[in-house]
Amino acid sequence: MTRTMFSYTKQILVNVSFDPVLFRKEVEKAVKSLLPYEMEQLVDWLKTFTTEKPELRACLAYVEQ
Repeated sequence: MTRTMFSYTKQILVNVSFDPVLFRKEVEKAVKSLLPYEMEQLVDWLKTFTTEKPELRACLAYVEQ
């Protein structure tokens, strides 16, 4: 089974979610590397993932246009 870039990005973001600065940097990298449809998935996932992590919600500004 092949792994999508979105899946890989999501795993990295989960792993670095303990540090808001590192999380933001990884979101910025994702914006540069994901395809448009993957960006839509990322936005949806980030909204859900950060619901109970307000310290990470600021990263939504990097992905929402």
